[in-house]
Amino acid sequence: MKTAIVTDSTAYLPDDIKEELGIHTIPLMVTIDGKSFAEDVDLTTEAFYELVRGKGPLPKTSQPAIGDFETLYTQLAKDYDAIISIHLSSGISGTYMGAMQAGEIVEDIEVLPFDSEISAYPQGFYAVRAAQLANEGVEPRAILEELHEMKKTLKAYFMVDDLSHLQRGGRLSGAQAIVGGLLQVKPLLHFEDKVIVPFEKIRTTKKAMKRIADLLAEDAKDQLLDAAIIHANRYEQAVEWKEILEKKHPNVDFTISHFGPVIGTHLGEGAMGLGWVKRRGT
Repeated sequence: MKTAIVTDSTAYLPDDIKEELGIHTIPLMVTIDGKSFAEDVDLTTEAFYELVRGKGPLPKTSQPAIGDFETLYTQLAKDYDAIISIHLSSGISGTYMGAMQAGEIVEDIEVLPFDSEISAYPQGFYAVRAAQLANEGVEPRAILEELHEMKKTLKAYFMVDDLSHLQRGGRLSGAQAIVGGLLQVKPLLHFEDKVIVPFEKIRTTKKAMKRIADLLAEDAKDQLLDAAIIHANRYEQAVEWKEILEKKHPNVDFTISHFGPVIGTHLGEGAMGLGWVKRRGT
């Protein structure tokens, strides 16, 4: 069987990786001052942060229309026997449900949606692994089994400069945001049961980054890992962190990614994260 791999724009995969592996992407939308943009199609990440910096109203984000899914799936049905559609956590977006609904409508091809239960580059880890397996001719249900196995080793932690974005966007409870603001903490956040929750409360960015590095070190002791440093318009800081971590962990393959417009809307400029997963075949 020939299997197509679809993900959405919030995986923030580089174009060269998508092209090399044949990964198809459907964009989410971000609306700024009443004007809507398809993420990574009509609006780059750099332009997004320039547009929203210092502005009061929070941009609005929205999932792809079911019709957009239908169009993509119908097009892929001409060349593929099945589709695995990998999306950001269903706990923070309706994108996964949209994929499910469109998959039930489209004829002539089997659509197998997968809830990554996370977002940003850790979501991309799933899409990359799925595409590698699909290109090797692995059956679609066997690919899904491998993705579920990945969930056992995939971890990601992140921190934000300002909790108000998450609170205002409804992705973190108001009480948690207020406490964070009063105490001037830099809480470590992660996904748990498909939603964003605090992992630990830490006072400074430096200490938060050290704690994330310590968590990585625990897992890197006895296995090979793929890891991604993810930043919201903090590229130089991400590069510095990558150089430090690479020296400590030669068995970890690091890449630098970013929080684009949709996820950046909810985290705010300055957010930093680190995600990792056990390397394939180890």
